[in-house]
Amino acid sequence: IITTIACNNHLHTPMYFFLLNLSVLDLGSISTTVPKAMANSLWDTRAISYAGCAAQVFLLFFLLGTECALLTVMAYDRYIAICKPLHYGTLLGSRACVHMAAAAWGSGFLNAVLHMANTFSLPLCQGNAVDQFFCETPHILKLSCSLFYLREVGTLVLSGLLTLVCFVFIVLSYVQIFRAVLRIPSEQGWHKAFFTCLPHLAVVSLFISTGIFAYLKPPSISSAVLDLVVAVLYSVVPPAVNPLIYSMRSKEIKDAL
Repeated sequence: IITTIACNNHLHTPMYFFLLNLSVLDLGSISTTVPKAMANSLWDTRAISYAGCAAQVFLLFFLLGTECALLTVMAYDRYIAICKPLHYGTLLGSRACVHMAAAAWGSGFLNAVLHMANTFSLPLCQGNAVDQFFCETPHILKLSCSLFYLREVGTLVLSGLLTLVCFVFIVLSYVQIFRAVLRIPSEQGWHKAFFTCLPHLAVVSLFISTGIFAYLKPPSISSAVLDLVVAVLYSVVPPAVNPLIYSMRSKEIKDAL
């Protein structure tokens, strides 16, 4: 997908520019957790270095935080394209697209630095076993014996609220899109719009809801199986299905391929 969009001049549009960024993020986020987990499974070990654990925390917050911001930008792009088509070229020129993408990457980077600094400044005195297939912050916080872990909990709550704001913005954008589509007299237009938008909304809802639940759920309802399922749902499933949902059902992408 990345190569196809980069090499095909017909796909040098705002929508596919954002899609290229999403593909890079998906490739990075699934590579942060899955290869190491597969290697540990093949060699029958659960070891990871301290530096490797810190890298996983940083990259996961960086890539998933950026993805959340980028999905919000992509929802805005679709809203302008469908609800305000005459203003599309003005509101989403090449410079505006680059600025929005840069803002998404920048916000993800700042989010990652903040969480990694808070998490790895804590003294860990409850052993060194993280009960997850990758270094997930809530499981690292369980190993802390300092009250300073509340600082990272507060940061997680703030990140969760910002993610929720992004989700509300995405939902409102799609509501406006659905309202605009329903005014179209063509049934084929309805079908195409709903066929495109509903899977997008479903994957975004899965990604954001399970991510917020994983990091903000009370310790009382935590269990090894539940934590594993939720972690897979927000860190593995969305990057795996995004190429199918956003790209491989697009006629333009298929023709370019």
